[in-house]
Amino acid sequence: MIPYSVNIKLAARTLTGTLNLQNKTAVDWGWQGLIAQGCHSSILIIDPKTSQTIQVLERHKANVVKVKWSRENYHHSLSSPYSLRLASADSAGKIIVWDVVSGTAHCEIQEHSKPIQDMDWLWTQDASRDLLLAIHPPNYIVLWNGDTGTKLWKKSYAENILSFSFDPFDPSNLALLTSEGIVFISDFSHSKPPGSGGKKVYIASPHASPAHTKPVPAALPAPTGAKKALNKVKVLITNEKPTAEAVTLNADCLQLSYLPSKRNHMLLLYPREILILDLELSQTVGVVAIERSGVPFIQVIPCAQRDALFCLHENGCITLRVCRSTTAPDESVAASDPEQSVQELVYDLRSQCDAIRVTKTVRPYRMVICPVNENNAALAVSDGRVMLWELKAHVSKPTVNPSSGLSPLYAPVAFCGSPLGQNQKKIQDLSLNTMIGQSLVSGADPPPPSLQQEVQLKFLLTGLLSGLPLPPFALRMCPPLTTKNINHYQPLLAVGTSNGSVLVYNLTSGLLHKDLSVHSCEVKGIEWVSLTSFLSFATSTPNNAGLVRNELQHVDLPTGRCFAFRGEQGNDEPAIEMMKVSHLKQYLVVVFRDKPLELWDVRTGTLLREMAKNFPTVTALEWSPSHNLKSLKKKQLLAREAMARYTTLSDTEQSSVESSVISLLQDAESKSEGGGQAISAREHFVFTDTDGQVYHITVEGNTVKDGARIPPDGSMGSIACIAWKGDTLVLGDVDGNLNFWDLKARLSRGIPTHRGWVKKIRFAPGKGNQKLLVMYTDGAEVWDTKEVNMVSSLRIGRNVNYRILDIDWCTSDKVVLASEDGCIRVLEMAMKSASYRMDEQDLTDPVWCPYLLLPRAALTLKAFLLLQPWSGTFTMDITQVDYTEKHEIKGLIQEQLNSMSNDMKSVLLDPELNLLQRCLLVSRLFGDESDLQFWTVAAHYLQSFAQARHLSVPVPEGQTPAEGTQATPQGHLDIYHDTLCESFYFQRFQLERVHLQEVKRSSYEHTKKCADQLLLLGQTDRAVQLLLETSADNPSYYCDSLKACLVTTITSSGPSQSTIKLVATNMIANGKLAEGVQLLCLIDKAADACRYLQTYGEWNRAAWLAKVRLNPAESSDVLKRWAEHLCSPQVNQKSKAILVLLSLGCFHKVGEMLQSMRYFDRAALFIEACLKYGVMEANDSTNKLIGAAFVDYARLLRTLGLRESAAFWASRAGGAGEQLLEELFQGEGAVPEETEGLENTE
Repeated sequence: MIPYSVNIKLAARTLTGTLNLQNKTAVDWGWQGLIAQGCHSSILIIDPKTSQTIQVLERHKANVVKVKWSRENYHHSLSSPYSLRLASADSAGKIIVWDVVSGTAHCEIQEHSKPIQDMDWLWTQDASRDLLLAIHPPNYIVLWNGDTGTKLWKKSYAENILSFSFDPFDPSNLALLTSEGIVFISDFSHSKPPGSGGKKVYIASPHASPAHTKPVPAALPAPTGAKKALNKVKVLITNEKPTAEAVTLNADCLQLSYLPSKRNHMLLLYPREILILDLELSQTVGVVAIERSGVPFIQVIPCAQRDALFCLHENGCITLRVCRSTTAPDESVAASDPEQSVQELVYDLRSQCDAIRVTKTVRPYRMVICPVNENNAALAVSDGRVMLWELKAHVSKPTVNPSSGLSPLYAPVAFCGSPLGQNQKKIQDLSLNTMIGQSLVSGADPPPPSLQQEVQLKFLLTGLLSGLPLPPFALRMCPPLTTKNINHYQPLLAVGTSNGSVLVYNLTSGLLHKDLSVHSCEVKGIEWVSLTSFLSFATSTPNNAGLVRNELQHVDLPTGRCFAFRGEQGNDEPAIEMMKVSHLKQYLVVVFRDKPLELWDVRTGTLLREMAKNFPTVTALEWSPSHNLKSLKKKQLLAREAMARYTTLSDTEQSSVESSVISLLQDAESKSEGGGQAISAREHFVFTDTDGQVYHITVEGNTVKDGARIPPDGSMGSIACIAWKGDTLVLGDVDGNLNFWDLKARLSRGIPTHRGWVKKIRFAPGKGNQKLLVMYTDGAEVWDTKEVNMVSSLRIGRNVNYRILDIDWCTSDKVVLASEDGCIRVLEMAMKSASYRMDEQDLTDPVWCPYLLLPRAALTLKAFLLLQPWSGTFTMDITQVDYTEKHEIKGLIQEQLNSMSNDMKSVLLDPELNLLQRCLLVSRLFGDESDLQFWTVAAHYLQSFAQARHLSVPVPEGQTPAEGTQATPQGHLDIYHDTLCESFYFQRFQLERVHLQEVKRSSYEHTKKCADQLLLLGQTDRAVQLLLETSADNPSYYCDSLKACLVTTITSSGPSQSTIKLVATNMIANGKLAEGVQLLCLIDKAADACRYLQTYGEWNRAAWLAKVRLNPAESSDVLKRWAEHLCSPQVNQKSKAILVLLSLGCFHKVGEMLQSMRYFDRAALFIEACLKYGVMEANDSTNKLIGAAFVDYARLLRTLGLRESAAFWASRAGGAGEQLLEELFQGEGAVPEETEGLENTE
């Protein structure tokens, strides 16, 4: 048998149940890899990989309405470590920022007392990582410092604000969804509130059919159907309030979000469609509509890595829709009809998961997806379930004629940003962008088909957490731990539920051990008869005569066998009030409402006695802990010895043996035939009748004797419950009085608690432990019966906001309470509901979450995974590395390493995995947003510059390699990197976007914007066509016609150029920036145009223009100026500047900046990668930087305790590292004894 270690110390914990309606939106999946979910006033922290609850945070008094993990997009170091920070807001307007590992609150924030509508952390992390924006109803947005709880600013708006969305590409843009429309704020900053009231936008459909002309009241859902969907495609976004006949669509807008996959796009969600808007044009460019029989949407989450949408429907089904590639699969079609190729953005349904059974109480609430990998989704259901779905890619055989009409999806050729090695291991389903390749853009060459693998996506249910059912509950803890059962004891709690099932929880892990369907109606009580079996009873609802069906079942846990304990009887009789099992688990008393009690033998399942009709009505009953088992066993032993003697005596002596002994022996033998355990010991119980008289009854075998009666105590009312332990007997009455009897000293003491009806009293287990748990209608108390004083108290309205339904002790110092909010809490005796420390938890499955380690240990783990070149081989065992640290910390790090999936381990141990891939993989593992972004861009450009160099194309620093060198399997950066992408790809994307806008335009305003864009992109012929479309009655007809003439006649003669340039500069000087820039672009002076844009603070616009119009050298100048601007103290976006410089190939500058920002680990690894790829050479100019970076990294490793790796980096740093090497080896010389000691202990 496996040695079973018993954890006697149970952690305080909360078992949660169904959610409240207000918890609907309170769920979030953080970069840290954990899910937070609000359940009534508690917050659960769930690990999705092992699907277990690893923490429950309790401090809110009201229902939690929002939870948000803080972002991880900053560089992690000892001063800003990996930490689990969570903000939660409740319906009383309180926001708490938590330190999740210790379960304590950083700060509490309160502004108003209404539910918080929405909140989020700011994502521009260079400024500050602690800023939290919240909507305080009805119409305030407030910016808080989430670390100190101070208010930075507050601003009110004219309408009620429902939610907001940050622009993921520009921190100064914020969109608010209000009750009347959308408000766009373009000057958002953390230093001061937005200046203006924002740009108000109303969404309206002016082409409503006559049937829709009546204004629709907001309460009624707007009419839906195919016709309506067609109207909505023509949705205009207007700046003035729509007229009454234009139906305002905002009444049923469920959600607004910016698309993180491409700039300036936004989605609006309605129950039956999703609109994709292009914000530059304020025009719908795509619609995902549901046909009439389809299931409406509840929520949609746009992805960043690919242009895809996760949609949640009302039946709990999650669908994934991926944007269709705009290249027509058949090029001939595109050639014959160019209009056909780009009509609108189409999102194809690529995968869907199973729906759930929706009932009145069970409905899907919210879905969250993993922000790191975007291929896992979790669905929160109202009954407390959390379903974890994983997206899997299956390689499928290419179909000859796809019947579905969908173009196939292909798997990407690279893994972690680099082409795969020959026999390199990879993880197909690592993240969304390793599962499906980039969508192609028209004009870009598709990779050769030989390399491509076609994939299909499927959802797989990989985890399920279920909560408790709806209350009420009946609780009973299994018999206590003793020295005899210590080897096989399990702390099991039986929970009887309202639907008749009994749930058995193991309180060490907090996991469900067994779910047994025992009864057909509500379970009223449970009593254990051994460590592995219990009795439970349930009563149906009474009929007209007041009679019920009683079910009393005996359940054996290991086998799950149930049998009716009272046999066939139980139909149409008075309800069972209670049942009590004697201390030796021999006898059972069943008390009925209007019927005398029954006495049963538990071991044989026989009825010993049914009391006579005139038996008094029982109000409370308890078995005495005293019995004569010991003396009986002694007698039996004596009898056995006598028996042995008796058989050896001679016949003559036999007669002299006393007959009493013989009778005793026979008696004992007959009793011991049942294997010795069937000795019927004598036990007693006491009960009270309606007058308060105490009766004492003795049971032995099948004889029942009536004992002494004690007259009622005048000070007590009707007795409601009794508890007896040792020499103390406690009675509780309906008026809240407790009476303590000391049986030895024959004293009694009455104490009025003034708390009303005493519902239950229970003594704590353990020898000599005289603590008593008392339950009232409004809470509970713990009393010490030795001292007769109260130890702790819990009362509704005072320290909790839920009613207590049932109580029990689970160990000698912990109580378990079932409460009305559907939770069961294991609490210390002080009954303070507190969150626990996560590191004290005893989890069944180890959880991979470096954030749980101490800051130093987490960084050590990261360094350990990143580079182990000093040993030549890779290992997953930290003990094989020279690492000086306390054993328990070493152990914790090793636990983390062990908890990784085998796939991940094999990839990390694979010698083919190159440095860049390793950095990317580790930043994914750690959920480190800033690392991930840096290494994605760095890996791409390091390889593309290295390739250009390899093809011996000399590329001066600061210029992107020419287009010809780019057609490699390397591909291009995804468009969600925006201006960091290669120019040729960025240009094509922008052209395609303008074509789409052109197809979709529906007013003169739109046409004008399209023409402007086309002019900037250099598409003059198309622009002229649009300009000539202006109708004669339009006020700008003359102006546009002249502009068309100008564009067609521009010659490159000197004088005309200088005139136009003069006019342009004058226009810019007089505030017409856009028009001036256009003119400059017409005469190919786009570089000057960029300079003017930058002078006037339009940095993003300048970068855009440089990307689409300038040659590499000029564009590089513009972007370098932008990078300098980003580094300036008032902007302070150095991390963005580094990415811009990476895209220009200024690797030396990047190294210097990383070094100056004290990002030592990133700097050293980046320079190492540059040297490996040959884009930086070790010469006099670079040696200083290389030395400094490597030495600083070595110092960092030394402080982390990784001496061997510190020595490795110091030795590579040349002269700069000599001193550090000396220090390291001096240190080693000084403490050899200590290290030897360490090795021996291991």
